[in-house]
Formats: sequence, structure tokens, C-alpha cells
Amino acid sequence: VQLQASGGGLVQAGASLRLSCAVSGGTFSRYTVGWFRQTPGKEHEFVAGTRLSAGSTYYADSVKGRFTISRDNAKTTVYLQMNSLNSEDTAVYYCAADRHIIVSASRSSRAYAHWGQGTLVTVSS
Repeated sequence: VQLQASGGGLVQAGASLRLSCAVSGGTFSRYTVGWFRQTPGKEHEFVAGTRLSAGSTYYADSVKGRFTISRDNAKTTVYLQMNSLNSEDTAVYYCAADRHIIVSASRSSRAYAHWGQGTLVTVSS
């Protein structure tokens, strides 16, 4: 499976952005897709995820209520709508996917075998 992330950019605090993760080469509905972010010197931080077979979604506490993960089955794309952005959201954002993730591991970057390239989100204050 291949993942292509896009949609990052430079925005001011309080603004919104929508990231896209186009998934190809696999059966879309069988995957768990997660969004992670990374800042220099730190490990990947879980942001949001969705188990496409179940339609379930889950979020990190730091983004709950501000970010929404969604999907478009026809386009085999997972989106991350980010609202009320602040400077702490500045990071490189990655999408990742795997077919074999148990629920308890779905927030761990180590559970995901397939990764897209990152897209940079910069929030100026």
C-alpha cells in the first residue's frame, strides 16, 4: 500500500487546515489509518486514527474537539480537518496505515508498517 499526504502549509493561530492522505494499492476498508506528527528531536506523536472496517475514530487528548478525521471511500482518502490551530500544532504530519493493528496498539507509531511522506504544518502566533 502507498500513502500520499498533502495539505500542509503556513497559517496563523486560530486558522484551519485540512490534510489529505490518499491510500492506494490495497483494499481501503481493511486498514487502520493514523495521523501522527513529529517535531525536531522528538518521536512521532499520535494525533488521530480511524479503523476503516469499523468506522471508528479516536483522538489524542491534545486535539480532541479541534481535529476531525474522516474518510472518502470513493477517493480512498482519509482527511484530517484541523481547526483552532495553535503554535503547538506546528509539526510535520504523517499518515500511516496497517491492516493488522489491535485496538490497544493503534496509537503507537510502531504498529504501523506503511507511511506516507510528511507534510509540514506551521502555525504562526
